[in-house]
Amino acid sequence: MAKIRVYELARKYNISSEALIKILVKEGFAVKSHMSTVEQRAELLIEQHLNRVKAATKKEVKKKDKKEKPPTPKPQRAPRPRKEKKVEKRKEADQKAVKESVKRTLAKLDITRKTHRRKHREDVVAVVEEENVIHLPEFSTVAEIAEQLKVDPSAIIQKCLGLGLMVTINQRLNPDAIIMIADDYGFKVEFTESYGHEILREKRKGKPERMQGRPPVVTIMGHVDHGKTSLLDAIRKSHLIAGEKGGITQHIGAYEVETGRGRITFIDTPGHEAFTAMRARGAQVTDIVVLVVAADDGIMPQTIEAINHARAADVPMIIAINKIDLPNASIERVKRELLKQNIVLEEYGGNVMGVEMSAKLGSNVDKLLEMILFQAEMMDLKADAEAPVRGVVLEARKEEGRGNVCTVLIQQGTLRIGDVFIAGNYYGHVRALLNERNNKIDSAPPSSPVVVLGCMGLPNAGENFVQVEDDRTAREISLKRLQYQREKDRRVVQRITLDDLYKQIKEGKVKELNLIIKADMDGSVGALVDSLSSINSDEVKIEIIHKGVGVINEGDVLLASASNAVVIGFHVNMTPKAAQLAKYEKVDVRHYDIIYQAIDDIKAAMSGLLEPVITERDTGVAEVRQVFKVSKVGAIAGCHVKSGSIARSAKVRVRRGDEILHTGPISSLKRFKDDAKEVQAGFDCGIGVSGFDDFMEGDLLEAFVEEAKSKSIE
Repeated sequence: MAKIRVYELARKYNISSEALIKILVKEGFAVKSHMSTVEQRAELLIEQHLNRVKAATKKEVKKKDKKEKPPTPKPQRAPRPRKEKKVEKRKEADQKAVKESVKRTLAKLDITRKTHRRKHREDVVAVVEEENVIHLPEFSTVAEIAEQLKVDPSAIIQKCLGLGLMVTINQRLNPDAIIMIADDYGFKVEFTESYGHEILREKRKGKPERMQGRPPVVTIMGHVDHGKTSLLDAIRKSHLIAGEKGGITQHIGAYEVETGRGRITFIDTPGHEAFTAMRARGAQVTDIVVLVVAADDGIMPQTIEAINHARAADVPMIIAINKIDLPNASIERVKRELLKQNIVLEEYGGNVMGVEMSAKLGSNVDKLLEMILFQAEMMDLKADAEAPVRGVVLEARKEEGRGNVCTVLIQQGTLRIGDVFIAGNYYGHVRALLNERNNKIDSAPPSSPVVVLGCMGLPNAGENFVQVEDDRTAREISLKRLQYQREKDRRVVQRITLDDLYKQIKEGKVKELNLIIKADMDGSVGALVDSLSSINSDEVKIEIIHKGVGVINEGDVLLASASNAVVIGFHVNMTPKAAQLAKYEKVDVRHYDIIYQAIDDIKAAMSGLLEPVITERDTGVAEVRQVFKVSKVGAIAGCHVKSGSIARSAKVRVRRGDEILHTGPISSLKRFKDDAKEVQAGFDCGIGVSGFDDFMEGDLLEAFVEEAKSKSIE
């Protein structure tokens, strides 16, 4: 028996595929999409269904006509032609009413499966108005637009030809063209945030009856070096700041603390001016903000910015006046400056809680925790632990041996190993869950910061993290989102607005400084790009030709060589092959651990102040074979020189595995009992390093000399 596709039947009866699918399902046919096939007997059933709808509509029209028109006596002598005209008019009116009623019935089938006997006229008008709005993602294909407008794709292609666009059915159109085409059909376009956003929003709704109390999420904010991480150290009784380069936080850190009255989740944001975006994300995902102000410094620029972020997020603040133990601390001055920012503490009759404390000495830390828990009790924070998981990506990075690693704050539901999720444009399966101390855990309840392994890509910081029921749905949403993103990136035109502002230099040209930026986390990349893009110069303009997350590889070096660019690495290393290639291609690769050093170096290079530049030239490597303890001198490393030479005037890097423990000058170099100026490869010697005694067998001492060279960036 011959079969026919749903869309062909829909075209035959001049109705939409969606309405026809609902009719077929009602008649007992198992159809899923417009491409499904049905037997020819379906035509008979559809005709019967439509005839029933038309007959019912005619009855309604007749009833309305009887009610509206009172019975009038018919004249006995009525001319025949006049009677025929009445019948013709009546027939035309009936047909018009039937068509309108059929359209209205089919529209109801399109909107919802539920039927209501009685509906007010206003509801029908609202449905029609809702029908005139279509929801599409940006850069939709011709086929997707035709499906939403319920027209044939060839009609859309003809419209595009009229606009001067040569397109195919699978080609994507820009937003302006989509709006113009939809306007021709009488529709308005609302561009969705991202593909699958509505589906995911429905999935992540919790049930009110299952809501339970959850721990508060507290963000610690303030100016750089005001003691935010030291405060968190005092709360966690750990030593986080010892691991921070330059003693300042460079990433968002999320930690969980167990107190006597319950758990608290802390988010530590960077205070440096370059990390504005990170502070904004910290304020958006938090319940309470703890604003740390140093008693010796007072209100600073990033303190004001943190106050603005907290107000924009509409979250309560607790003021922690830190460093009260310092001799130059002035608590009253801080309180006066807070008043200037419209922050009135409780002691002055306001509604903002405050505490005077010293994170270094640990004084009044318990009082701060009590204030946080009291504020959380007043807010009555709740979440559904059994609902589908919803969270926010705080950071994303690549790690050797682990792959893509995401730090996620769970806001609803309980995340478990094996769950399928969507994070931004990427999907994945939870391969492992780790807490902030890198210990494996089985599940993560609401308000838990957790490290998730298993994402197929690196989502942007601040993206939504949503659990999905099955792998197929997640893969489809991810694929569509990536397609839209690629199309968006391809079509977005780079606008260089500083071209006209740069003046010609003496040679008659405007110099360009091409940069390639690689960092360990997405947030750091954004912070570097924003900071470097904001640098103004009359002589040199900055062009960031590539940015990414992960180690510096051969592709980055080749791109830098082809475009005469400088590679900036932030908290990342180079692969050995990339290092060899950079040396061969003479590509300048610079590594930084502290963001303001990178910014200062670029500024100095642009203004011609980077002269001379100190470079390090490796001279040799020695391996520690034995450690000797000498009284009044310290530890001496008994070494074997593996390559090059070790000079008495050189400096050394003490490397243990992949980690550099110390860098400093050589304090003593001896061959047996005699002092030596230099020891060549293949010989043994004793080496003492200034400021370091913790040698272990197997450590490598990398000797280098510092050379001053004039630096010129072309």
